[in-house]
Amino acid sequence: MRRLILLRHAKSDWPDGASDVDRPLAPRGREAAPKMAAYLAEQGLIPDRVLVSPARRTQETWDLVKPALGTVPDETVPQIYEAPVSRLLDVVRSIPDEVATALMIGHNPGFQDLARLLGRPGEARRALTKKYPTAAVAVIDLAVDSWGKVEAGEGTVERFVTPKSLGHGEDE
Repeated sequence: MRRLILLRHAKSDWPDGASDVDRPLAPRGREAAPKMAAYLAEQGLIPDRVLVSPARRTQETWDLVKPALGTVPDETVPQIYEAPVSRLLDVVRSIPDEVATALMIGHNPGFQDLARLLGRPGEARRALTKKYPTAAVAVIDLAVDSWGKVEAGEGTVERFVTPKSLGHGEDE
């Protein structure tokens, strides 16, 4: 079995003159990211590898999540930025097989589309279909022995957690 954790970046800001890739986290995002990190750690959702979009807001999200997860190998993956679901699926399929649990930190609408594509119908999948707010986490279990074999509709959305569901403000 493989486990894919999709963490949408925390709430970002859009200062005047900043390009999309250079958008930093907003104060609310800097508050939410460590809280989501604490949840991941408390639940034992510790990845073997982390794949992060090169966007500033995803890198800053990872910087705030990393301390709660301990020493985990990470890499910046340019293909995650502004990626359609087909490219995200290619990224998932390229994860080395020695990785049992992977955490990806990226963006919407791609993450919502990927979770919908991989997950079979169920309550958690329904929730993320409605809205995938910033700093939300989807945990998808995949009954495959190799990341290269991941196919649409073969996963189970084990849980979908938002900052609001943990009592940390509004979801956006």
